[in-house]
Amino acid sequence: MNDSRPAESASQALMNELKNELAKVLVGQEAMVNRLLVGLLSGGHILLEGMPGLAKTLTVRTLAECVATGFSRIQFTPDMLPADVVGTEVFNPKDGSYSVKRGPVFSNLILADEINRAPAKVQAALLEVMQEHQVTIGGESFAMEQPFLVFATQNPIEQEGTYPLPEAQVDRFMMKVVLPYPSLDEERRILDRMAGNQALPSVNAVASPADVAQARESVNSVFADQKVRDYIVDVVRATRPGALPGVEGLIETGASPRAGIWLMHGARAHAFLSGRDYVTPHDAKTLAPDVLRHRISLSYEAEAEALTADDVVQRILDNVLVP
Repeated sequence: MNDSRPAESASQALMNELKNELAKVLVGQEAMVNRLLVGLLSGGHILLEGMPGLAKTLTVRTLAECVATGFSRIQFTPDMLPADVVGTEVFNPKDGSYSVKRGPVFSNLILADEINRAPAKVQAALLEVMQEHQVTIGGESFAMEQPFLVFATQNPIEQEGTYPLPEAQVDRFMMKVVLPYPSLDEERRILDRMAGNQALPSVNAVASPADVAQARESVNSVFADQKVRDYIVDVVRATRPGALPGVEGLIETGASPRAGIWLMHGARAHAFLSGRDYVTPHDAKTLAPDVLRHRISLSYEAEAEALTADDVVQRILDNVLVP
């Protein structure tokens, strides 16, 4: 463990530099920035849900600039085809050959904007790349360069013209982060900054893909006691029907073991970003709503009581004993 301390310190300092660079451009949204960095350190894809204009695109683009890596924005629309995302074979009439035209998914940080406006086939094409980290075009497989992360945004389901992601596919995302409106003070600062039509401050590339890989190794070495692991298992198991007295009849289907795996990865990254080399139950409890809210489906009884997934997850966290 002692040999890894210098690398941990350097990587933690690098994460602080990343936060400082992002803060040059962003006003507020500290929770979103923290979750994006957790995803970057864990290798987990993030689903961002919020109304237009909450700086989702700006945040991901700025993060790509700070990490000096590729960035690609895909605007999803109802008339898209899978080839518009992953690419296709193109026929060359001069010599009768085919060549591969790579799609916009061939990059490092992908912003899948308004993913719930695309039909199911297109959503499935992107989610397959997310899972396999490779694309097959014309029988030939192409591996994604690392780091490869998808930050997908979606409008709230209440908006018209959207195609909700199926539960089995949304489970591929490590976290679903719900973005709130800015506070009064933050909105004033946004207005002061943007109303003058001034150019956004420039950011520096303070990290490289190699630095990200080194940081991920440091995160993997963060110590997690057996009691913390047991707590994560207890929380995930409590999402299943009949497992916890406080939420009887409120959950139709619960989270799979994948939720526990991602919660463990996320807790390690959260501890690392907090400057620690060990995980506490608080790390897991902080990320639990983001990891679990899209992995449980509520029963009719819960909907009749006007409960949300966040309400049920909070009940679970209130009732599961913290070590």
